Amino acid sequence: MITLSEAVDLVLAAVRPLPAERVPLLEALGRAAAADVVSPEAVPSFANSAMDGFALRGADLDEAQGAGLAIVAEIPAGSVAGVSLRAGEAARIMTGAPLPDGADTVVQVEHVEERDGKVFVREAPPVGRNVRSAGEDVRVGDVVLSQGAPLGPAELGLLASIGVEELSVARRPRVAVLATGSELVSLGRPLGPGQIRNSNSFAAWGQVLAAGGEPVLLGIAVDDPAETRRLVTRALDEDVVITSGGVSVGDYDFVKQVEAELGVESRFWGVAVKPGKPAAFGVREGRLVFGAPGNPVAAMVTFELYIRPALLALQGRRDIWRPWLTAVAAEPVKATRDRVEVRRCLLQRDEAGAWHFTTTGPQGSGILRSMVQADGLVFVPSGHAGGRVGDPYTVMVLEGSRPERPPFPS
Repeated sequence: MITLSEAVDLVLAAVRPLPAERVPLLEALGRAAAADVVSPEAVPSFANSAMDGFALRGADLDEAQGAGLAIVAEIPAGSVAGVSLRAGEAARIMTGAPLPDGADTVVQVEHVEERDGKVFVREAPPVGRNVRSAGEDVRVGDVVLSQGAPLGPAELGLLASIGVEELSVARRPRVAVLATGSELVSLGRPLGPGQIRNSNSFAAWGQVLAAGGEPVLLGIAVDDPAETRRLVTRALDEDVVITSGGVSVGDYDFVKQVEAELGVESRFWGVAVKPGKPAAFGVREGRLVFGAPGNPVAAMVTFELYIRPALLALQGRRDIWRPWLTAVAAEPVKATRDRVEVRRCLLQRDEAGAWHFTTTGPQGSGILRSMVQADGLVFVPSGHAGGRVGDPYTVMVLEGSRPERPPFPS
């Protein structure tokens, strides 16, 4: 067996980003920029007011607090200023409206008083306050997104602000998902003696979608070499193949044999990790071929450790790793033997801001509820003699929501 770290390195060394394609901006969410995006425009393109109020010359603030300034114009948003302020003059202005020539400061409406065609400032701001300068967000020629940057809602808004209607993104990987085993039953069919439902395909489908891939469900390969060969052959049409089950050493585990016959070059089989020891990985003509264990938790953990980073890297993403943190044990940590153990855990933060974890309960690789309940995966080193309450461990944080309200600052 190889180590977890060695397995991750072998997978990522085989990844080559997929070709780029141009998509409309509204189809770019969750994708990655395939090239640097250089702004053709400044944002904002003109100096404008950040408040409803009065635009004036900073040099006139003292006069505005005494004799007042003559109101010579009103400038709504979306208009042209059409006026140049002289000494002793001010213009009523709305948020987003262009600043008139000569003005360098806006006094918000709450801090002024109007009478007899003049404006009197009760509370003077510093010179330059409440003005958005031209190009203060983006200047012409700025690289607003670099190659590999993930495209979230803020990025879409930024691209729209500079007039980008479509852009180049990495193609989404198509991922074949194939479950193996005669004991598996599809949804909608009753369970017979010794049978279980095919949950792995549904978990993998969700994990692939969440990682930006396009899952292709190929169903179940029963324990038959010919049927396994037919479905694996079909799976190899896609960018990535994920099989679950069939990669162990049983008499009915045909996946490794069939993949070898079809030209899949094995990079590893067997990793010193629990759950997920019989995980396998190979390559054929640039396609990535993953063999996940059949036990549901082992299959999902295998995805998190190797497949998810690979799918993101195929899309040119740089942010391929889950967030991780150091948390201290809130319960004794059991010893390990010759493998790193990946235990599902719950996280909680104390009043001082330190993270603590407890396991989700029984950690068997068939207990899928342990993944449902988990906030993260805690890594316990191989040969670990056991830990005490308060000992620190690395935890990989899984996506999800928490019921507790964040401690927003006041």
